[in-house]
Amino acid sequence: MFNGVDFSKMGEVLSQAQAKAEQLEKELESKSFGATSGGGLVSVKANGRGEVVDITIEDELLSDKDSMQILLISAINDVLKMVEENKKSAALGMLGGLGM
Repeated sequence: MFNGVDFSKMGEVLSQAQAKAEQLEKELESKSFGATSGGGLVSVKANGRGEVVDITIEDELLSDKDSMQILLISAINDVLKMVEENKKSAALGMLGGLGM
């Protein structure tokens, strides 16, 4: 089951993985993602960690609460999907960099 696996290097691999994970976390903090809905009536920005950092709602939408809620949900879901895809891509890149 473990034929050909050199366990003596496991500590080194784990240290590399931890360093790469810390580097990835710093890179994620500096990234920014944005999504709009309703033809630009609502825009949402999030950082690479998935934290919403800005929301813009055009004044003409303020009197239509139901539409505003729908468009806001749509934009938030879109931006969070972008963040998640970026995280997956970065994690796969990190694993590739470790030779796994």
